[in-house]
Amino acid sequence: MPVREESSTARVVPPARPRKLAKVPFVQLADGRLQGVVSSGSDIGRVYVSAIAAGTFEFACSTNNNRPCGGAHGGYCKHLVALIAEAVVQFGGERVARCLRVDTDAAEPDAGEITRVMTSARPAKAESSPAAAVFARFLNHLEYLEFEATTEPLPEMHWFPTARAAT
Repeated sequence: MPVREESSTARVVPPARPRKLAKVPFVQLADGRLQGVVSSGSDIGRVYVSAIAAGTFEFACSTNNNRPCGGAHGGYCKHLVALIAEAVVQFGGERVARCLRVDTDAAEPDAGEITRVMTSARPAKAESSPAAAVFARFLNHLEYLEFEATTEPLPEMHWFPTARAAT
């Protein structure tokens, strides 16, 4: 049996490069898509929930209260482009391209190359938006910031993967 199946913890992959959280505080490769939360450039109290589906490159972008993004009409808006860029910083270009099923010739594509390939595929706006689920995950992650620093085990975090490699 593989070691990973004998352990209740998962290995955490460190970020490809340190990232700044002000513009894109939350980014995930989950549920068959790249998804996350992107801060508004014009209103400090507004965020956009953005997602791009793997393979089809269908996209959705709306505010946290489900109002559609004004810039996502025939292609990727600035929120989606920022999400792709931060995903590349967090996970690396190769992993993002593999997750989204983007065919590039580059071994480690940058955000511009990934966006160019997806744009040339003429993505369609998604029928439904995963905004509620993505925003709920983001809010759950924010709750962990409220915990006091401690070295004691936290029952709420027993499921959380650790950086320690399984032995």
